[in-house]
Amino acid sequence: MSDVKIQNLNVWFGQGEQRVDAVIDAHLHVESGASFGLVGESGSGKSTILRAITGLVPNWSGSMIIGDETLGKMRSASFYKQVQMVFQDPYASLHPRHSVDQVLSETLYLHGFDNINRRVPKLLDDVGLGDAFRFRYPHQLSGGQRQRVAIARALAPEPKVLLLDEPTSALDVSVQAEILNLLGDLREEHKLTYIMVSHDLAVVGHMCEQIAVMQHGKIVETMSVEDMREMRPKNAYTKQLLTSAMGYSRSEQID
Repeated sequence: MSDVKIQNLNVWFGQGEQRVDAVIDAHLHVESGASFGLVGESGSGKSTILRAITGLVPNWSGSMIIGDETLGKMRSASFYKQVQMVFQDPYASLHPRHSVDQVLSETLYLHGFDNINRRVPKLLDDVGLGDAFRFRYPHQLSGGQRQRVAIARALAPEPKVLLLDEPTSALDVSVQAEILNLLGDLREEHKLTYIMVSHDLAVVGHMCEQIAVMQHGKIVETMSVEDMREMRPKNAYTKQLLTSAMGYSRSEQID
């Protein structure tokens, strides 16, 4: 099981008068195999929740459970086999002096896999890159190709949960749909659970079944994507957010 259960999550930065509360009393439950979206304006706390899950923020309180593991202040090796993250900027998240082969081989080695020379080509095939890309460097790849490598690296430990932090927002519009469709195929093939942060409601509508709407660090509403498409919010801010994003059409599809 790879359920994600978060209760009473608070995340803050600084102390005393300098303290900034980034996430306030957040609750969410993502069932195994589901795809869940976090939406809201910039600074609403969406990405901070993902960083809290992965242990990238120092100050937090509450309860976070992934599968059977209750998360503490430190993350175990087994956690990083179960949970991986795909970041917004694929160039910044790849070492510029490491070839694709080095990036994937090192990840496999660190997670204790053998037969690395066999596994690397399989990972590249999974993300739609052939063996010709194996010994290229990030500067030799397009933005979409770099993000495919980042996704392959996330898949290397054979995780159950992928955290997706605006995975297409740094890409050209022409390749965004390709990456989203790839992620959809991989979720089905590998039985993955997704938590996706996005400011783009069309992306969330394509990828997710449920969404949580955030404002000023708080989850103000959790709703089905069907309710989002049909403009059936219960919260006033959610209604304002959906109305202001009318570039998203309930009938819009990503082909």
